[in-house]
Order: sequence, then structure tokens, then C-alpha cells
Amino acid sequence: MAFDIEMIKKVYNEMPAKISAARKLLDRPLTLAEKILYSHLFTEQTSEAFERGKNYVNFSPDRVAMQDATAQMALLQFMQAGRPKVAVPSTVHCDHLIQAKTGAKEDLAAALSVNKEVYDFLASVSDKYGIGFWKPGAGIIHQVVLENYAFPGGMMIGTDSHTPNAGGLGMIAIGVGGADACDVMAGLAWELKWPKLIGIKLTGKLSGWTSAKDIILWVAGQLTVKGGTGAIVEYFGDGADSLSATGKGTICNMGAEIGATCSLFTYDDKMAAYLTSTARADVANLANEIREHLRPDAEVYENPEKYYDQVLELNLSELEPYVNGPFTPDLATPISKMKEAVEKNGWPEKLEVALIGSCTNSSYEDISRSASIVKDAVSKGLKTNSEFTITPGSEQVRFTIERDGFINDFESVGGIVLANACGPCIGQWVRHIDDPNRKNTIITSFNRNFAKRNDGLASTHAFVASPEVVTAMAIAGTIAFNPLHDSLKNNKGEDVKLSEPKGYELPPKGFAVDDAGFQAPAEDGSHVQVAVDPNSSRLQLLAPFAEWEGTDLKSLKLLIKAKGKCTTDHISMAGPWLKFRGHLDNISNNLLIGAINFFNNQTDCVKNQLTGEYGSVPATQRAYKAVGIGTIVVGDENYGEGSSREHAAMEPRFLGVRAIVVKSFARIHETNLKKQGMLALTFVNKDDYDKIEEDDTFDIIGLKEFAPNVSLHIMLHHSNGESETIEVNHTYNEQQIEWFKAGAALNIIRKKFNAPVEETVA
Repeated sequence: MAFDIEMIKKVYNEMPAKISAARKLLDRPLTLAEKILYSHLFTEQTSEAFERGKNYVNFSPDRVAMQDATAQMALLQFMQAGRPKVAVPSTVHCDHLIQAKTGAKEDLAAALSVNKEVYDFLASVSDKYGIGFWKPGAGIIHQVVLENYAFPGGMMIGTDSHTPNAGGLGMIAIGVGGADACDVMAGLAWELKWPKLIGIKLTGKLSGWTSAKDIILWVAGQLTVKGGTGAIVEYFGDGADSLSATGKGTICNMGAEIGATCSLFTYDDKMAAYLTSTARADVANLANEIREHLRPDAEVYENPEKYYDQVLELNLSELEPYVNGPFTPDLATPISKMKEAVEKNGWPEKLEVALIGSCTNSSYEDISRSASIVKDAVSKGLKTNSEFTITPGSEQVRFTIERDGFINDFESVGGIVLANACGPCIGQWVRHIDDPNRKNTIITSFNRNFAKRNDGLASTHAFVASPEVVTAMAIAGTIAFNPLHDSLKNNKGEDVKLSEPKGYELPPKGFAVDDAGFQAPAEDGSHVQVAVDPNSSRLQLLAPFAEWEGTDLKSLKLLIKAKGKCTTDHISMAGPWLKFRGHLDNISNNLLIGAINFFNNQTDCVKNQLTGEYGSVPATQRAYKAVGIGTIVVGDENYGEGSSREHAAMEPRFLGVRAIVVKSFARIHETNLKKQGMLALTFVNKDDYDKIEEDDTFDIIGLKEFAPNVSLHIMLHHSNGESETIEVNHTYNEQQIEWFKAGAALNIIRKKFNAPVEETVA
């Protein structure tokens, strides 16, 4: 029986009537996204016809998922809320803290030792508050969710930006910060601006070397890293129905790379087959009973332009494999043009490492197709010419592919199977390289490829492709290789071509696993003790942020004017910093150390206006905080894109930054800033970014009249004695303004449950 089957039954029992009411309210047919959204409105909210991209709406998600890096802060916040148990089914997944270094067994053992304190905390807090706990080695959060919890027509939030992976099973699944997760676990409404809708009609059918990964690589090239912002991307059509459920998951997972709120596919036989194969035939049977409500209405299929804000169409029969990158996931190059692009751009052609797996592409289908390429290569006298790593997505997948011989296939050509964890995808990788400053190339089947993302090296050119293409390039040893047409020299000097990959959507002998790694919580957690050592360097109980003073903010200094792309990886790096994710003070020492200072084109080097000297960003900010001076951070377009990392919002708040002023925000980061009581502001005139000078002092004017849809003003005091005023926008609604005034959204939650502060402070 599936987890939380009674909750799923309740959702399905209520869904038809709620959808009927929404259809009557709107007086038109509905897309699948609209059906799910309207059937998950918060119970205290009166239904109305919401305007896309404008109305803030309260929802009731069905469940919450957290990974171990973000769960620490989310649960430290939840402990302040004063609730004895989570209000909705919730889980913690230990996948981020395992560092890939040698191999699965050794790396897992090392992680269990190094991270024992954190794992013990997460296990005990889960036990106490009724949260399901997936132990280290159980798998990557998104793969485990797809195998165990995702269900068609449901809604979930997760403290990881690739939570939308669950859209592969027709679920609205959205990445959020820990404060949002805390709200839902506390039984409160979850707020989201009613999304716009992008429809992508898929026709035809994939064949040969082309895979589901190539669909989202093509889409990323069309829409760019900002094109999906504020929108749900809904895939439909005969081509969509032809894709495996895990292939759909891959596409939805990487929807985060176009900034989409989430992506989803409509319910079909492929989803039913996957549910049945993963021991959830009961869910498939329930979904089949309301199948019409888990797909768009017929009129939407007939005239999609009438119901979506934007429509793209792709014929899968004509699609070719793509390679995206380097340095951004939306630079899309068809495989037939890759050699030309390599030569034109001077990218290092030699491929040093090829990596397959991760939360994006670690399904049985992915692994079996890649293994078929390896077996074919060996039979033709070929071997790999690059380092080659394989990351299974879950213990269930790993156990099954080992049983079916695929691990032996990979190891026969020198492939290294890593732990069932994120590893190199998030920088948790000990890279073996002779000169870290040497320009070099790697290719992965992961999702992101920002500079330094995988190995911390700015010199690494990281590309993204399907597991099949990555495997073929590992054999060729070059990213200029096109397996559709190019030949390779074998050990006899013969020219041979790789055969097209072949695999299985689902294991012919079914999935198998000895120990999936799940730990159920205590029936009664009231006696469970959650211990946090006050001297710990990795865990720190939280103290509330201070309320707004009630005045305009004056005499603020500039901390940094960030130039160009500034992702959450630039604001709060992962890699070695992951170990401090539960200790706000310690992790704040990585604040903005990856951002490029506009005034000197350097990272982690800003001017301290108190001394006139240059130093690191965190140290400079701590100097301002020590004397009670607030600061602002100025940024470029799409500031805060990337991971859902709420530390990127909590760190500046903790260290005394008062406002972030940018050309535009990525959705999750903007929300995270609001939740932590920060001012998230955008230039009305984007050219005003150029007016900000290194020695400026700032006054933020109009906060006493802070109101929705009313702009604020910032007075710039330049060092030459001149002053000027610029206008800034914001997207705060009434509730979010209350978060700002209270000092943080969590302060309001605590008051609601009357949780005393002293119980949460070490």
C-alpha cells in the first residue's frame, strides 16, 4: 500500500466537485494546472476567479519534502512554531551531505562519521514531530519522492528547487524556502502568486539517440533561464503521453532551469504503469477512477492558445540530441552543431570527466540505455577515454541495476559508481585534476552547470546532456563527438560506430530492494528529546529577528554592487559550506563570497566605508553590524536564480543587510527574502543600477506608508556631496508587509501558537 493513502483518497474524493465549481466560476474549460490549483485552495479562502501573475492566493499543499541541507534550518524554524506535530505528511531525505570522493561504500561511511551530529538531529527532530526520515544512502530526495510519494493531481512543496521533479507523475510540486515549509507543517496557508501558464504541445515520438532530456534542453534554449518565471509549464499532446513517467520527471526537474514555478504532465497510462511498478497500484486505481479530472479538458487540447499565456510546439520525431552550456543551462546546441560551436568558441575539446545520474537522470530507463552503450562499445573493442562516474538516484534503483548487471557493465570500462546522493551535482565532489586553474571540460546529465557549480573551479567548462550522449562522449573522450554520425578507432585500429541506445522504461523483473532506508516516526513524539549542543559548530538554535523599528531606514552603506549573474550559489555557496547549513552564524561567513564586485571585477573583495580598506564581504558586513550600521546589496537581472537556498536570504538578514535592490528577482529567492523580514526591491528604471557608486549612503523613504502597489524611494548620497532620488518597486501584499513589520514571517507564526522564545534559544 502507498504511503498516506487515506490522504490521497480524500484529495481524489473532493477533487471532482472542486473542479466543477472552478469550471462554473470561470465559465470555461480548464487546464490541468488550474484543476489542481483550484482544488487545493486554502479552506478559509473564498473561491474567486484569480488573475494570472497578479493575485496572491493561499493554498493547502498535501505534503512537504525536505533535503538534509535545507531541512536543518527548516526544522530549526519549525521548532519555534510551538506545534507538537506536523500538520501534513512530511519527510526528510539525507542526500546532500555525502561527498563524492572515492566510491559509494567509502563515501557513505565517511559521511556517516563526519555528519553524525546533523543526522542524529534530523532523525530525532523527525521522530519527535511525526516526520518520515530517509537515512543517508536511501537516495536523492526527488527520486525517492517520485518512487514513493508523488501522485497525479496532488500538490506538494519541497525545500529544494528541483522539487518539480514530481510533475512527472502529474503533481504540482514547487520548490520553496524552509520558512514556507514551516508554515505548511504548522498548518497555515501557503501563499503563491497565481501563476501564468505556458503550454508545450508535444507531437511525434522519440527515437534513436534522442531522449526526454533533449526535450527540456530544447525548451531551455527557447525560453532561457528567465522565460518560465512566474509560470507553470504544462506539457500535453500525443508526444507527451508517449514518454515514460521518469522521462517526464526529468523534464519537470529541469524546468527549474527556466525559472518555472513548476512543470507537469497530464495523467496517462505511462504514469499508471510506473505507479504499479513502484508498489502503488492502489494509487493508479484511484487515479483511473477520476482520470478525466487529471487531464486538461478536451477544448484545451483543441485550442491551446485560448487557455495558455504562451504555447510552444515540438515534434519529437524531428528532435535531435542537445548539449547545453557551458556556464548556463540555456545555451542550447544541437549535437550536429556541437563540433562547430566548440571550435568557434574555443571551448576545451578534450573531455576530462563524464558524469551520469543525479536527481535528474538516474532512472532505470536512463541507466539501462547508458549501459547498452557501454556493452556495445566493449563488444566493438572500445573503452572510455574520460573519467566516468555513475550516481544512482535511490537505493531501489541501485539495488535493481546491480541485480540486472548494469553496475558490472559500467565497472568493466572503469566507471565509478558513487553513493545514492547528490554529490557532484551540487559541488559535493572531490575533483581529481592536476591544475585547478587549467581550462578543462566536463559533461554531466545533471541539471545545472553554473561556473564552480560542480567542482568549485571557475576554469571548468561544464556541459549538460542526456545520459546517453554523456556516456558516448565518455567513450570518445571529446565533446565534439556526434554519436549519430561519427566513428571511433577501436583497439584494432578499425573505424566503428556506436549503436543506438536501447533500454527499458521499467525493469522487466520489477524493482527490488533489501532496505530502502526509511525510518518511520514515533507514534507519540512528546518524550523524544532533540538535543543541540550549544558549543556545536554545525547546529545552532535560532533567536528571532528583530521587528522593524517603525521608521524609514537611513544612512545605509553599500555592501556590494553585484555584477552580472548572481545565483544563490554566489550568495551562499554549497560544497564545503554544506556542513554549516544548521548554524546560521557560521554559514554566514560565506555571504556573497562568489558575487563579482562591479567596481573591481573581483569576488569577495569589497570596500569598507568605515576604514577605506578592501576586505571580504562577510567580514566587511560584520564590521558594519558591530557598530549598528545597516547596508544594502545591489544586484543585476534574475538575482537569486538557482537553488531554493533560504540561507541566501537568512545570512544577509542575520548580518544586518536591510534591503536587496536589483533589476529583477528569481521567484523563490524573492519570497525567501520577504519571509525573513528583508526588503526586496527592484529599480523602476533599470538604468538606475548604473547610478549606484561605491561610497554611496542610502535612505529608504516611504516605509511608514508601506503598502501594496505603492513604490518606495531611495535617496542616494554620493561622496561628492550630491544627492539624488530613485524610485523602486516591490511586490509585497498586505500579509507580506506584516512579515516585514514583524521582523519575519516566523515571528507571526510563533505569536499565533504562543510559543515562548526562551524555549527555542540555547
